Amino acid sequence: MTEEDDTDAYRPPYLHAMLAGGLGGTTGDMLMHSLDTVKTRQQGDPHMPPKYSSMSNTYYTIYRQEGFSRGLYGGVAPAFLGSFAGTLIFFGCYEWSKRFMIDAGVNPSLSYLAAGFFSDLAASPLYVPTEVLKTRLQLQGRYNNPYFSSGYNYRSTPHALSTIVRTEGFGELFSGYKATLFRDLPFSALQFTFYEQEQKWAKQWVGPGKEIGLALEILTGASAGGMAGVLTCPMDVVKTRIQTELDPEVAAKARATRKSSGAGGKTTTSAAKTTADPLSTTHRPTPTSPLPPAAHGKSISTSGPATALKHHGQVALDTESVVKALRIIYKTEGLAGWFRGVGPRFVWTSVQSGTMLLVYQKLLRWFDARSRGQAGDDGLRE
Repeated sequence: MTEEDDTDAYRPPYLHAMLAGGLGGTTGDMLMHSLDTVKTRQQGDPHMPPKYSSMSNTYYTIYRQEGFSRGLYGGVAPAFLGSFAGTLIFFGCYEWSKRFMIDAGVNPSLSYLAAGFFSDLAASPLYVPTEVLKTRLQLQGRYNNPYFSSGYNYRSTPHALSTIVRTEGFGELFSGYKATLFRDLPFSALQFTFYEQEQKWAKQWVGPGKEIGLALEILTGASAGGMAGVLTCPMDVVKTRIQTELDPEVAAKARATRKSSGAGGKTTTSAAKTTADPLSTTHRPTPTSPLPPAAHGKSISTSGPATALKHHGQVALDTESVVKALRIIYKTEGLAGWFRGVGPRFVWTSVQSGTMLLVYQKLLRWFDARSRGQAGDDGLRE
C-alpha cells in the first residue's frame, strides 16, 4: 500500500471517531478490568514472598476471598470515567494529528507513531488522576480487607478522592505522572503503528475493495496491543509502584510506635492510629532515603486493616524518577522485576486492544451507513 493510499483513505468525521473510540475503549477496559486488577496486585504486592504467584492463582484467590465486584472489579468507577473521557480525547486528537502530518507529506508510519504520542499526551491530564484512584482501589480490594494489606483502606471512590486531596494534597492525584507518560506514550505509539501496518497487510492480503473480516480485525488489534504491552511492561511496573507506594516517613513512624509499644511503653489505640494511619497524615514529604532493611522483616500494623501499613518486599523506590526507579528494581530484583505481571498485562492489552479497535471500526461503519442513509432520505425528500 502506497503513501497515496494513506492520503486517500476514508476519513471519518471527528465526532464519529471520538464516539467510536470512546465507546470502544470503554468496552475493552470494562471487559478486562478484572485482569488489570490481577496485574496490579502482582506488581504492587508488598509481601515477600509475594502472596500472588501465577495469573490463574491470583485471579482465583482474589475472587474466592474478596468477591467479584469488590475484589476483581475494585476501582471500576474511576476506570470507567477515565477510560471513556480519555479515549474520547485520544481518538479525536489521533485522527486530527495523523491527517495533518500525512497531508503535510510526513511518512505515514512516522505519522502514526507521532500521532499516538501526541494524542496520549493530550488525554493524560484527565486520565492520570483516575488512574491513581483506580490503581489504589485495585490494590486495596474490599474495604477493611482481612485478606490483603495494601496500606490503603478507602470506603469508596469519593472517599478515596477526598482522602488523597486532604491528607496528601491535590498534586498526589498526579503521582507517577511521568511514569504513566513513559508507559502510555510509547504504548500508544507502538500500538497504533503496529495496528495501522497490520491493517495494510490484511487489506493487501484480502484484495482491494474487500473488508478484511472479523477474524483479521480481532487479530490485528489484539497482536498490536499485546506486543506494545509486553514492550512497555517495565514502565507499567514503575508506574504501579510509584502510585501505590506509601510515604516512608509514615511507615517509619509506625515502626517506631510499634517498637515502643512492644518494649513495654503502652501506646493508646487512638495515638497509634493517629501516628500510623496513612490516611491521617497531612502531607506527603519528599522521601530522602530508602526504608531500612528491618522494614522487610515483618508486617507493620496496629489495630486493624485501616492502620495496616504497606512494607514492600521489594526495596522502596522513594523516587519519582523513572530511570532511577528502573535501576533500583533491576538492581534488587533483576530483569524479572521489570516484567512483573507481564502475563496478565499481555493478555489484558491484547484482548482490550482487540475489543477496542474492533468496536471502533464497527461503530465507524455504522455511523457512516446511517449518515449515508440520512443523506439519501434528504435527497429523496427534496
